[in-house]
Amino acid sequence: MPWLQLKFDSDPQRAEHISDLLSELGAAAVTFEDGADQALFEPDPGETKLWDRTRIVGLFDAADDMSAVIAALKSALGDAAPAEFQLNPVEEKDWERAWMKNFKPIRCGDTLWICPSWHTPEDPTAVNLMLDPGLAFGTGTHPTTALCLQWLDAHPPVDLECIDYGCGSGILAIAAALLGARHIAAVDHDPQAILATRDNAANNGVGAKISALLPRQFQDKPVDLVLANILANPLLELAPRFAELVKPGGRIVLSGILAAQAPQITERYSTWFDVDAPTQLEDWVRIDGRRR
Repeated sequence: MPWLQLKFDSDPQRAEHISDLLSELGAAAVTFEDGADQALFEPDPGETKLWDRTRIVGLFDAADDMSAVIAALKSALGDAAPAEFQLNPVEEKDWERAWMKNFKPIRCGDTLWICPSWHTPEDPTAVNLMLDPGLAFGTGTHPTTALCLQWLDAHPPVDLECIDYGCGSGILAIAAALLGARHIAAVDHDPQAILATRDNAANNGVGAKISALLPRQFQDKPVDLVLANILANPLLELAPRFAELVKPGGRIVLSGILAAQAPQITERYSTWFDVDAPTQLEDWVRIDGRRR
């Protein structure tokens, strides 16, 4: 089906209202973009941050009467209606195939490779994690995930009990299993992540080593290693719990942290852990430490 994108700028106070209007006028999807190259940092729990100049993008069927849609918007918004509207056709493309074409094998350290399930491993003798992310986050391409994979490659968790908190596609849990971990509890609040983790673990022959669990199914039990690639605010909130989940002398590896957030995370976790200096990749850092 051919599509049209209707784009225009607004202010953040009206964005949600305009999104509702577009949906009522037949938009198949509505998204918000940055209209002025403004950085936004992680919101507080329950907060939705938008840019001072928010670009609203409505996706419509090409057969829709866009003149009528724009007229209805102008009527509903009155003096707050935008001065300009952009209407652009959306190129027809097999998005799944395009994404698959761009997802190449990734080397993560000396021995570990992340290889899409539709690729032949470049080095058959390496530790090759065959990945089909499905609907869950985690391919190893993002710096936050790459930082954790590099740590695992440099510190193989041989015979360790581990937790991957916020497992997404299961990439960190599977990497830990392939690198010798005894067992990993992979925890995520998203049922799709649980399914993706179980499928990917089975495809890599480590299904017996990984328990993919929703938080309500997860029973606290101190382990040797906790991996958490989530976001800074949840990491701050979960610090006491993670401290309880790591055995004395055990390790914690944290990611999903912007460089500017590293001092706050380090200070928080230093209550329980001897924390190493952050490791940075692009704008993101990994923080790891040992439980006292």
